[in-house]
Amino acid sequence: MDSVTPTDFDGQPIVELEANGRHYTLLGTAHVSKASVEAVNHLIATRPFDRVAVELDDHRHHSLLKPDDWRNVDLFKIIKDGKAGVLAANLALGAYQRRLAEQFGVEPGAELRAACLSAEEKQVPVSLIDRDVGVTLKRAYAAVGFWDKLSIISGLVGSAFISEKITEADIEKLKQGDILTNTFDEFARESKGLHQALIVERDQFMAQMLDRESKPGERVLAVVGAGHLRGIERALTGEDPDDRVPLEQLAATPAPSPVPKLIGYAVIAILLGGFAWAFREGSDVLAQVLSFYVIATGGMAGLGALVAGAHPLSALAALLSAPLTVLHPALAAGMFSAGVEAYLRKPRVADFEALRSDLVQIRGWWKNRVARTLLIFFLTNAFTGIGVWLTGVELVRRIS
Repeated sequence: MDSVTPTDFDGQPIVELEANGRHYTLLGTAHVSKASVEAVNHLIATRPFDRVAVELDDHRHHSLLKPDDWRNVDLFKIIKDGKAGVLAANLALGAYQRRLAEQFGVEPGAELRAACLSAEEKQVPVSLIDRDVGVTLKRAYAAVGFWDKLSIISGLVGSAFISEKITEADIEKLKQGDILTNTFDEFARESKGLHQALIVERDQFMAQMLDRESKPGERVLAVVGAGHLRGIERALTGEDPDDRVPLEQLAATPAPSPVPKLIGYAVIAILLGGFAWAFREGSDVLAQVLSFYVIATGGMAGLGALVAGAHPLSALAALLSAPLTVLHPALAAGMFSAGVEAYLRKPRVADFEALRSDLVQIRGWWKNRVARTLLIFFLTNAFTGIGVWLTGVELVRRIS
């Protein structure tokens, strides 16, 4: 296996290497660079590649080539299937990308889109080699502790709601990585688990996909973020044989942590225990405790929905469902408030068309029906949690 030291190709690092009977040209790009687009187009136009591989998964490939297909999203089904979190994460990353596009005049991932279109024009097969972004986020979330989990959430929230201009330093980081890794850059450098899931695993995944997708004797151009260049090279040339993880394992969604369910059951047990104590103290005490619980959980849930801009009937759904869903670990009041909102205020074609531009500004999350429905889901649940906490405080006060 022969490797060539990275050289500078029109400002973009490039590595030529032989591995497993294939010749790989690894082009390291900046995902917000016009020079990267030009380098991609020039390479495909002037060299006889048998295959072009890009740092994309099916979802991002579809979004790049068919950005208007947002209008076909069934928001109600997404909420029902429990995928609101993944959709919100994608929207948050999309808001960050949009600000980059407006500030620097080039869409993030433009060089990947150019690679797909140029390869199609020359009738060269295209291989999507990156791991699904949802799997990456779930593996990153599962790989870290509680405080790092908060860092991941804050990173996504920050990318969605912080609207100041992107600095030149941020662009330099993007030249070394990509949108996903840059969003959590500070945390990834301090957290071994996060670094493993966001960077190391993806390097190994893309290297193995290159090997799986290509055939012996093929000349393959791989267009990847510059920060992945060295890791993919090491994986292809077998420099770290002890670190090789099977592709199926890298692509697997981690089993959900039992901790949230255990916490949910613990909350239910504490509440039921408090209700049992109140029953033993007498019907008046029980009535007072139950009334406080219903008002606290239902009232806070309805308030959370209203803060998110919910329709009055959506807020009513939150108010009525919260006292019951708290006692059921598989349900959440946000599912009902957001479901009613999606039914009453069905997202219009215009909402999907304006989604990317609306999310650049904070008020856009309340203005756009798609984003607002997701806000209703999360704020309803968050405020319900406050209501549960208030109930716990009241029970402790009465018992003591």
